[in-house]
Amino acid sequence: MKLIFNKYIYSFVFIVLLFAISLPSILHKAGLHPTFDGEVLNLSGKKALIIATNHGVLNAPNKIEGKPTGLLLSELSVPYFDFIKSGIDVDIASIKGGLIPLEPIPYFIKTPEDKKFMKNSSLMSLLKNSISIDDIDFTEYDIIVISGGWGAAYDLGYSEVLGAKISEAYYQSKAIIGGICHGVLGLIKAKDTEGNLLIAGRLMTGVTDKQIQELGISLTPMHPEDELRKAGVIFKSNTAFKDFFANLTVVDDEQRFVTGQNQNAGHETAYKMMAIVANQ
Repeated sequence: MKLIFNKYIYSFVFIVLLFAISLPSILHKAGLHPTFDGEVLNLSGKKALIIATNHGVLNAPNKIEGKPTGLLLSELSVPYFDFIKSGIDVDIASIKGGLIPLEPIPYFIKTPEDKKFMKNSSLMSLLKNSISIDDIDFTEYDIIVISGGWGAAYDLGYSEVLGAKISEAYYQSKAIIGGICHGVLGLIKAKDTEGNLLIAGRLMTGVTDKQIQELGISLTPMHPEDELRKAGVIFKSNTAFKDFFANLTVVDDEQRFVTGQNQNAGHETAYKMMAIVANQ
């Protein structure tokens, strides 16, 4: 009897381990972090700026405490390595400078780029000592992309400085400007020369209300779909049985703004931005 019991226990443990090992592949096949075979371009001499959040607490309104949050690393690591592969120099910045906190995620959500980034102490130091946007001339960059994560809902969309610098880059350079997931909130303060919202009337995407509801995290002060629609954006998105597995990258008609719907859009957003730069 004891031998039979042990046999069942060993079989159960084996099945659990096999499932744990297979889970990343299962999620990938369902749509998480899809493969994107973009052309590696020769963009040596070009510069990219990736901007991320400084906020590290998933706190409810009028509360200080909450679960740890921050940048969803894949929304930075994926475009970072795609840019590097094409010879682009990359700087990493944040609203205040200094620490960019990371969203704690389980192993089965991490991308290969996440693992590569986290193993590199020099790269991790860039997140601990990011440049403040106050100290950066956005017009010096060919690509400006704003990463998301839940922390981004607390600071990107409130930064007048970020909005002003996005506007400056738009009017005083040829920079291609983008955002991924919650990162698109960093575009809502940008204004045109007449004081109107710069993104009004443009095709854009960002994380959907549906995905936020499905993940059960609606306490953040800003939601990208809501804010983009309020800003007059023509909002586009794809859906799936769960929007966590959906994916879409949108280029506006002028080809100045490239936005990715969620954490699955890192590769395509980066490559579409680079393709536009290569054709300028």
